Amino acid sequence: MRLQMYLAHCGVASRRASERIIADGRVTVNGSVVTEMGTKVSAFDAVCVDGKSVCPEEKKRYVLLNKPSGYVCSLADEKERPVAADLLKDAFRERLYNVGRLDMFSTGLILFTNDGEFAKILSHPSAELEKEYIVDTSLPIPRMLASDFKKGIRVQEVFYQCVDAEQLNARRMRIVLIEGKNREIRRVFESVEVGIKHLMRIRIGNICIDGLQPGQFRELSAAEVSGLIALCKKKILYSEEL
Repeated sequence: MRLQMYLAHCGVASRRASERIIADGRVTVNGSVVTEMGTKVSAFDAVCVDGKSVCPEEKKRYVLLNKPSGYVCSLADEKERPVAADLLKDAFRERLYNVGRLDMFSTGLILFTNDGEFAKILSHPSAELEKEYIVDTSLPIPRMLASDFKKGIRVQEVFYQCVDAEQLNARRMRIVLIEGKNREIRRVFESVEVGIKHLMRIRIGNICIDGLQPGQFRELSAAEVSGLIALCKKKILYSEEL
């Protein structure tokens, strides 16, 4: 098995993220640092990441977390800020990593797994998995912002366009994205000089928040996992047929 896939099966990170870990010289095989992506390993090889031995995990985990504000979506943070994955450590012995991200001050749903293939499918550029958000602002929202966001807004040479947007009241909007560029919603609202008080992700594909409180988490059901995969594979297959 290729080393990056082996690391994904060990729950270290997704296959793509594992490639970066290898390239950074953090992986050893039988005591030697390996940076070549084509390296193949077997169950008889001793593989370590950052000096810690890793091996394939038999139990696949799929966990939904309602991330509180103030936590970063990373396995570790060089600034020593609180890490969202740490909220799961006492409940799961497996090494779980986040699929996608939420910025530090946003709250709401984020998925964690140790299944590299699952992470790969959900992160595929053509998967177009919908993410739904509720935005609360400090000032009234411009009346045309929802319709403009659906048509597309250019901010500092970057084009932002949502799938759907609905103004719920003077200071609240519901937004659905599929692409999710870095800080997309915040930058669109900053462009019209409206500050965001609270940004919460309430849905990922077929998974809704359903009363999950900040800091709380639960494992996905088999039906929810297969539903997410089916949603993504349908879009991926369609894009490949074009």
